[in-house]
Amino acid sequence: KGKNVIFVAGLGDIGLDTSKELLTRELKNLVIMDVRENTEGLCALKEICPETKVTFIKYDVTVPLDESKKVLKKIFDKLKTVDILINGAGILDDHKIEATIAVNYTGLVNTTTAIMEFWDKRCGGPGGIICNIGSVTGFNAIYQVPVYSGSKAAVVNFTSSLAKLAGITGVTAYSVNPGITRTTLVQKFNSWLDVEPDVAELLLEHPTQSTKECAENFVKAIEKNKNGGLW
Repeated sequence: KGKNVIFVAGLGDIGLDTSKELLTRELKNLVIMDVRENTEGLCALKEICPETKVTFIKYDVTVPLDESKKVLKKIFDKLKTVDILINGAGILDDHKIEATIAVNYTGLVNTTTAIMEFWDKRCGGPGGIICNIGSVTGFNAIYQVPVYSGSKAAVVNFTSSLAKLAGITGVTAYSVNPGITRTTLVQKFNSWLDVEPDVAELLLEHPTQSTKECAENFVKAIEKNKNGGLW
């Protein structure tokens, strides 16, 4: 309650339901940075808690680090303080090797690096909280999509390192790693070198969860706020 939250990719499948769940906690500000423009979803969010100011900023996580810093500076100039950064951008297509690494890992690292300028206690900052959305594939790979799985393993290790650096930076971190969630992401995707053409169909034969179920537990993890947590 009363917190300022930045949510990167807060209008996606899991992102939108998580944003809805967050707004039931009476945030002060929710700033959604997303490459997609979901006007209908944004309007629905604004109706949940009229006291919370919901702002949308078009943002592509693959932009250079300096561009990320400029976007965040505008946010901090306006809000003065930000309590939590949620990094949620992700794609699943092992035909798109560079894009997968850029969106799933490099973009997450750059956005995190950019916010340190405002949070790092060595620079007089107040500290902050990073919540990175990973995947169970980060520690239990879907071997037919090694590029995606590898990018998520990188997120898990990066987040773990951030948590161990909290004593130096004042910034804590944890990761939320969903299992198979029924999103557009998993309906149809490509395996690396087409080693398994039916990978999407095979994946969905396993137990799955809805985006709403995922969102409810996601926000529980945020409320627990356990530095180094691997949820």
